[in-house]
Amino acid sequence: MAPGNVSVISPVMLDASPLGALAHPRANREIVRWLESMMTAGVRLMVPEIADYEVRRSLLLSRLHHSLGALDQLKSKLIYVPITTAVILESAELWADARRRGTPTADPKELDCDVILAAQALAVGAVVATENVGHLGRYVTARNWRAILA
Repeated sequence: MAPGNVSVISPVMLDASPLGALAHPRANREIVRWLESMMTAGVRLMVPEIADYEVRRSLLLSRLHHSLGALDQLKSKLIYVPITTAVILESAELWADARRRGTPTADPKELDCDVILAAQALAVGAVVATENVGHLGRYVTARNWRAILA
């Protein structure tokens, strides 16, 4: 295993960046192979509702209907994690705590999807597969998806 890589037993929750890459009409072979290896190994892969929202709104804006179909297929193959009241309450706590510490992850007027994703990951004990380790790592175990091995 290369330095910085981690083997996972925990569930893995996809952030919007890898989820969007997988839904892309010409998905990068590297991320497709990564997803396939994780699935083959039986890793519990999760699509959080907030990441679906982030990716879906961009695909709808750009009228990428084929990619919307690919996103829906991913949701049917992986574990879909809806946003619950408990998650929203926890994300509000994370949001306020980050601002009190002077380490917000978004403008105060923004929804701040990172804290909602973090609360979703905390609720299920998942590692977050992302390209945004700096922001998400403040709240949960977050790794670049390339560094997560089955």
